[in-house]
Amino acid sequence: MIILPKLPYGYAALAPTLSANTLHTHHDKHHRIYVDKTNELAPKAGLDGRPLEEVVREAQRKGETKLFHNAAQAWNHAFFWECMAPKSGLPSATLRAALDHAFGSVDAFKDAFVTEGSEHFGSGWVWLVTGSEGLKVISTHDADDTLTRDGLFPLMVCDLWEHAYYLDYKNDRKTFLNRWIDEVANWTFAERQLAAADGRGDGFRYPDAAEDAGARRDAPGQGDRPPA
Repeated sequence: MIILPKLPYGYAALAPTLSANTLHTHHDKHHRIYVDKTNELAPKAGLDGRPLEEVVREAQRKGETKLFHNAAQAWNHAFFWECMAPKSGLPSATLRAALDHAFGSVDAFKDAFVTEGSEHFGSGWVWLVTGSEGLKVISTHDADDTLTRDGLFPLMVCDLWEHAYYLDYKNDRKTFLNRWIDEVANWTFAERQLAAADGRGDGFRYPDAAEDAGARRDAPGQGDRPPA
């Protein structure tokens, strides 16, 4: 059984970039639905009790489309929460050097990220990934992600589905993306992912109940969380 992981910050911690109302709706309703549907469908596909990463890959391999969509969306959202922080800061020297090498500058990367995301047709995700070709920006449609794409390792993602931004930005996805990359992008998390891609540490994996409780027990800003 997979869980709905808690946010790594309070619901109001990303305001005004993202409102508490948006995070309540996005996390408590949309992410929860994907988790619940995955837990309903995984046993029928013989995948009950498997790590979510394995469920996503096996569902895609077996052609279990409905399970894949829900499991991938559950994973994407958990990764997305980690890609944001109340204090965005600046990329570390290591990450900055990698972005400079791939895009020419951090600002050029931001432009590429926002352009890819704002011009993506329909729902999906915009990613900063690394692989044999170095760092690059890609977008994926609907629930598709990087787990089923050999040779790609995700560093950062932003949600392009309207439920991620409509309450705060209506249909202005480009403004949302510009503010997101400038104000709440979690460069520290992206740096850890880059290190993991280079074999220096572990990359993100979907948490189980014990990991989620331990990681969040002392997390700041949880006082505005509603009762379960």
